[in-house]
Amino acid sequence: MKQAYDVRTFFQYVIPSVLSFALSGVYTIVDGFFVGNSIGDWGLSAINIAYPVVAVIQALGTGIGMGGAIYYSIYKAEKKESQAREFTAGALWVLIIASILLTIWVFRLNGTLLKLLGANGELLSLGEEYIAVIASGAALQVVGTGLVPFIRNHGGSCYAMVSMIAGFVTNIILDYLFVWVLGQGIAGAAWATVIGQGVTMLIALAYLLRKRQFTLNIPFSNLGKVSASILKIGIAPFGLAMSPNISLIIINRFSISYGGEPAIAAYACIAYVICIIYLILQGVGDGSQPLLSQHYGEKNFDELKNTRKMAYGFAMFLSLIGCVIMYLTKGSLGVLFGASDFVNTEITKIMPVFLVSVPFVAILRITTASFYATEKSTFSYVLTFIEPLFMLVFMLILPPLFGGQIMIWWSTVFARILSALLAVILKSHADKKEIPCLQS
Repeated sequence: MKQAYDVRTFFQYVIPSVLSFALSGVYTIVDGFFVGNSIGDWGLSAINIAYPVVAVIQALGTGIGMGGAIYYSIYKAEKKESQAREFTAGALWVLIIASILLTIWVFRLNGTLLKLLGANGELLSLGEEYIAVIASGAALQVVGTGLVPFIRNHGGSCYAMVSMIAGFVTNIILDYLFVWVLGQGIAGAAWATVIGQGVTMLIALAYLLRKRQFTLNIPFSNLGKVSASILKIGIAPFGLAMSPNISLIIINRFSISYGGEPAIAAYACIAYVICIIYLILQGVGDGSQPLLSQHYGEKNFDELKNTRKMAYGFAMFLSLIGCVIMYLTKGSLGVLFGASDFVNTEITKIMPVFLVSVPFVAILRITTASFYATEKSTFSYVLTFIEPLFMLVFMLILPPLFGGQIMIWWSTVFARILSALLAVILKSHADKKEIPCLQS
């Protein structure tokens, strides 16, 4: 009976989290669908080039919110109520300040950022139009994504999912209205995204107010220390959310040199869908985080170990299901986004290459999440940022020697496999050191 209870509790937390992360990935697919079928390959490429800027905004909220929520759960489990509420207040202050600074930063550096990402000519013009709107709603996105981890850690996983669904439905309706009916193009898609994120934020805020968990009350003398602790933990979930987009930046930059705009458009279509799988895997890790942090705070290491094992198993199952679906639909993916026949043919050819690495991503995501959920920041930092580094090294070496654009694709696979192997090594090292929360 105890084991059945553990499994039920695990899925009560993880399933809503998985669905929420899946919906967050579908936000971009919706924009790509409407813009691609309205503008074509140029629209797809522009959103693909600009999306890392959007991802920074959302990942920043996720990192700050997760950092605060993890400490909230740990102190709550240790029966330290006042410290737990301080981390709620501290995280909210950091979210507010970060959203203001980020809005100013993105507005001022819009064109410069896009040029650094490889945009020029028509791509630059369309990208600037998209990012200008996104920047105006940066605060809604930062605060909205930052509140969701707190809702989950307060036991409101289903409510967090509802808030994401509401924002998603709003985004779809407004994309149809702004892009197709009113013909506002890429700017209309950006407005639909911003307003949809605003709906998510308002619903999440309403939950915390109703539960009387919204507080900005923290002694000024403690704010610096609390903020530093939040950011220390938050770097890893921020990096994990950004990792596919850092990879996207690297792939786009090298693809411009080897495959040009058709290669960027092809990867845009693949990235739209495969990143949903990556987000689902992050949903498993972040969904299990409240339980991992709670067991860690209670010093209940047997339950922590069981929760982590279930997370690995469920993530591998979802990764395999995702691979099967993507393989079976690879021939129609480009058509969905309005890509040209040439781009659609390229997608069909290269999709199997990317699917090789998906199970390895599952290992990497769960291992990283288990580290930052239990204050093992150093290990989580290494696993978070090593994949893009491996990818960069492979792309500098392999394409010039062994075949140009095709080796750009294979470099991403090799980097993810090597990162997963490193995760296994770090976990084995931790086991030998007998770190309680990592005993297997």
